[in-house]
Amino acid sequence: MNAELTGLSLLLSESSATSYLNSLNAAQLKAVQHSPRTPLQILAGPGSGKTKVLTSRIAHLILHHHLPASSICAVTFTNKAANEMRVRLTKVIGKEKTSEVRMGTFHAVCALFLRKYARSIRLDGNFTICDAEESKKIVAPLLKIYKDDLAAKDISLKEGTVLALISKAKARGLSSRDFLREVQARNHGPKDSNGLLTSSTIVNDIDFVVAEIYDAYEKTLRKNNSLDFDDLLLFGVKLFTTNLDSVKWCQHVQDTNLTQYDLMKAIAYARCVTVVGDPDQSIYGWRSAEVGNLARMRKDFSSTEQIFLEQNYRSTASILRANKTRIQKSLHTSHPAGLIPVLRSSSKQMEAAFFAGEIKWIVAHMGGVLNWGDFVILLRFNALSRTIESALQKEGIPSRILGGHKFFERVEIKDLLAYLQLVDNPQFVPAFVRAINTPARGMGEKSVAELLARADASNLTLVDLAEKIHSGTTPDIKPAVKRKIGPFVSSIRILKQMASENARPSDLIRRLVELISYEDHLRKTQPDWESRWENVQELITFASDVQSDWQDGPAVAASEDAQTSRDTPLRLFLQASMLSSEGDQQSKQGENEKVTISTCHAAKGLEWPVVMVPAVEQGTFPFYRTDDVEEERRLLYVAFIIRGKFVNAI
Repeated sequence: MNAELTGLSLLLSESSATSYLNSLNAAQLKAVQHSPRTPLQILAGPGSGKTKVLTSRIAHLILHHHLPASSICAVTFTNKAANEMRVRLTKVIGKEKTSEVRMGTFHAVCALFLRKYARSIRLDGNFTICDAEESKKIVAPLLKIYKDDLAAKDISLKEGTVLALISKAKARGLSSRDFLREVQARNHGPKDSNGLLTSSTIVNDIDFVVAEIYDAYEKTLRKNNSLDFDDLLLFGVKLFTTNLDSVKWCQHVQDTNLTQYDLMKAIAYARCVTVVGDPDQSIYGWRSAEVGNLARMRKDFSSTEQIFLEQNYRSTASILRANKTRIQKSLHTSHPAGLIPVLRSSSKQMEAAFFAGEIKWIVAHMGGVLNWGDFVILLRFNALSRTIESALQKEGIPSRILGGHKFFERVEIKDLLAYLQLVDNPQFVPAFVRAINTPARGMGEKSVAELLARADASNLTLVDLAEKIHSGTTPDIKPAVKRKIGPFVSSIRILKQMASENARPSDLIRRLVELISYEDHLRKTQPDWESRWENVQELITFASDVQSDWQDGPAVAASEDAQTSRDTPLRLFLQASMLSSEGDQQSKQGENEKVTISTCHAAKGLEWPVVMVPAVEQGTFPFYRTDDVEEERRLLYVAFIIRGKFVNAI
């Protein structure tokens, strides 16, 4: 009897292990069963089941080819996509094996291994990830040095523009020195007695200014023991190409994000790669994405084979026929022709009124089949939203802007994270500058500037200097700050002690808001303090969720890696918060009750039954500053394949 039960158990086990193959079509099955020893490109059309195929391929590599789950690196475009794949994979191979797969965005994968092998590339493992707002604050005083020279020549240069140009240089793998040498090679120019470029050089090529700011910006980041988002990738390539130990664990790379080809190539130690892409949907040229990466891979991995996924399970035939310039894939759908995309011509105000009226009419006549949350209005850029928001409001239609207010960019969230960043990395100056006066302690700009100068001269961190002033072991500054910083120093000490004992991040946040009476601070300073206090509670919930994920053992916090890099719960939480994809932490409650307004870029990978796209006209869509009209065409295509009915006003 026992032998029969054992045999039955084995039979059931084998049956469940192969059940994930049963629902695949012929092309999907071919992709899933493709040999792991031969590099593979999956050219997948929209709605063709990419996530299903990639999840099944990972399962097949583990269950059929017996690759260790920990030897597979699965790179996704967003954390949301990684979470979706993780949920699906868990159903096939179980939570334990799923947790061993290194799955996430390239930024998350790089951050994990940069912390683990930080010293090999001259970094400290407790580096802070510097966000866009903090980067602008670093660049602002650096740009100010050139203000007069630029103004004299009528040249306008904003912090955001400088950072965008620096980002493009980093995307090309150029360090600040490399970029400066490249600019100097293109255009030589004299400098004045202060070492600044002469106006004649600036008027010809502002790249000189950007190159010198880039150099100073990088020095400031290193002094603050911090990396920006681009640095994670730049240093990641450096690590994976110079340190064999950092990549020899990897037997297979599965990449859904072709924008970072060099990183994928560096991680592919065993040269076993599966990538998925579709030039029809390549809409991130502004992120240095290249359709040509598919061709580069076929040169670098000479045995690469291609499989086409051409069965569309999402869109109607009319929508697929709308794009006349796709690459040669015989894309077909399992749905009938369906409604033909609608084109309408009108003014901006009439267009917005039409959208609002159409949405209201459809909801009223669909008997509950469609609700407000089933509609999306996709914009070429955010500035187009004002007229549409106004029109929806006039019709009493509730709406939300996707990513309009990113959770981790809210004032109350950044206030609390600043304290926690200081606890983890006392060298991070932007966090000190923010926290020292939250709540207000009467520390003016002059006092903070003097603290900065004193810390720099004495080679101390600002936290250490504040500690010494508070304890009386170093002279106070004028006007006296010892009394003012007392509560701040006490709070940091308590939080440091808790963090050293591996306290849960959620407990750290609860203790922090008590120590600085943050609810009272919001009540006194913010007219909408109640909603902001709700955001604080949401941050605590997010911290608890992240902690639960670690306890379940996700790849990004795999025990071996965490122990090797000595990551604390606080450090892992801060990393999760900084690398959180847009919308990852947003509450789903109420989303189904509002019309969504979003840019086309932000909506990629999401779906709605009814899609509307305004202002499809020369100068707006395609955008007047574009250098690639075909990419604009692909962007529009991605917009209307997002799902269902397509209403287009021009």
